[in-house]
Amino acid sequence: MSTALPPHLLEHVAERFRVLGDATRLSILRTLLAEGELNVGDLVDRLGTSQANVSKHLRVLHEAGIVSRHARGTAAYYAIADPSIEDLCTLVCDRLRDQAAEEARVFAIR
Repeated sequence: MSTALPPHLLEHVAERFRVLGDATRLSILRTLLAEGELNVGDLVDRLGTSQANVSKHLRVLHEAGIVSRHARGTAAYYAIADPSIEDLCTLVCDRLRDQAAEEARVFAIR
């Protein structure tokens, strides 16, 4: 870390990681990053899960300030509100890809 946070603020960091520590929420974020603003029905179709499940996870993401929400007619539309999410996802995914490639290389040598 470039600047250490005071210990009392680390709980906020831990909470952010808890919010991001769910595969359904990560799928929602990946979809919004790839396709831009979508409504709940669009996300349900793309993720193949229930409307209640998508809505529950969107509420968590919205309360954390990670996604924004606005009404258009009778539908609520969601978009990425925190631009650091894309950088964070890229960083983690790239690192996991590198680790998987290294593990594959090591197993290929054996």
